[in-house]
Amino acid sequence: MNQSHSGSLANNHAQLGLLFISVAVLFWGILPIALKLSGSFIDPVTLTWFRFLVALIVSILVQWSAGSLKQFAALDAKVWLRLILAGLFLMLNYVSFVYSLDYLAPGAAQLNFQTSPFFLAFGGVLFFKERLNAVQLSCFAALALGMLMFFHPFLDFSATDNHEIWLGVMIVQFSALSWTTYALLQKSLLNRLSPANVLLVIYALGIFAMAPFSDFSQFAQMDSFDWQVALFCAANTLIAYGCFGQSMKYWPTAQVSAMLALTPVFSFSATALVVSIGWWPDVFKADELDALSLFGIGVIIVSVMVVQLLPLYRQRRARRLQPI
Repeated sequence: MNQSHSGSLANNHAQLGLLFISVAVLFWGILPIALKLSGSFIDPVTLTWFRFLVALIVSILVQWSAGSLKQFAALDAKVWLRLILAGLFLMLNYVSFVYSLDYLAPGAAQLNFQTSPFFLAFGGVLFFKERLNAVQLSCFAALALGMLMFFHPFLDFSATDNHEIWLGVMIVQFSALSWTTYALLQKSLLNRLSPANVLLVIYALGIFAMAPFSDFSQFAQMDSFDWQVALFCAANTLIAYGCFGQSMKYWPTAQVSAMLALTPVFSFSATALVVSIGWWPDVFKADELDALSLFGIGVIIVSVMVVQLLPLYRQRRARRLQPI
């Protein structure tokens, strides 16, 4: 009975982890479309401040109604320090990635940021004693190869000064490491705080830190469509980061990080859909993918599937081998 119960619990956790990270990846995948549209009426820092403000208000209302705010009363100074650091590193991630676009094209910057799933996976090994077996390591190597094939049209830096390229690459890697540090700090806090409460503090820190650098006069000039885009970005923040935090609660970091590799695939697919429908033709143009890029997408998807399905296969195999 205990073995059956533990197996059922593991299956439930696996299903919840898959559900939450899938929603997060989907929303992060479609976010660049809204961010591209927002560039015509608001700067990135002010938009991020607004996204955090909406997310904070909703989070406080939800956590207060659920009676979950009392968790903060039991926190000691070390936990508060980790919370503050998590918020600071997430803000560093936001700001540094936007700054990197002064030196790199968006495609090249997105390619360089795809080191973050690997940083996250190996951070789980270093700090949470999670294990990566030979098959999982092979899958991560295949993921790296698949992403290089997928992004290979952006690998031609010949038209740009090499100094600017490497400066941009270093800024993006700093952004990726900042995001990874935030994610690992968040995971370390899950035994003391719910994911929603961790994010609540991060949103509050972000609002105060970014307020001096925000231009609030832009809100008065926004029309109804602009407000719809801004509110979608805010809802995206709330849903994507909320689901990501929950996925870290139910899944090992290796499986979460592998799923994150699908984000650029979702981004491309969403952009292609917008172009095919004919929405905002002056803003979005079709990206031409050659055979190598399409093959890279296939490699990424297969690698992610193997990373996700291997633990489930081993759990079922172990249960079958257990004596009744």
